[in-house]
Amino acid sequence: MQTAMNAMTAVTSSVSNPGDFSQGLTSESGPDAASTPFSSLLTDAIGKVSSLENQARTTVDGLMTGSGVDVHQAMIATQKADMAFELALAVRNKAVQAYQSVMGMQF
Repeated sequence: MQTAMNAMTAVTSSVSNPGDFSQGLTSESGPDAASTPFSSLLTDAIGKVSSLENQARTTVDGLMTGSGVDVHQAMIATQKADMAFELALAVRNKAVQAYQSVMGMQF
């Protein structure tokens, strides 16, 4: 479960600052890390992934309509959205795996 929390921290950090994904890979041990509920972290991360996807969609639409968007800007926005989505998907898979292992335990 700790791995899922570290991965969720990475998602939150990387989505809030998509230009520096390595920054989110460090573990946080400050007082704010323990006081934030997991559900709010998950909701914020999903919202930020959604906003990156919307930004990529508008950038690609601007490229297709010829409204002054560069190809490089569209590709960068698309890759940012893709990387954020892939990271969120990996966190979800780890959380499901952790849940299944806990449910398989006998008490």
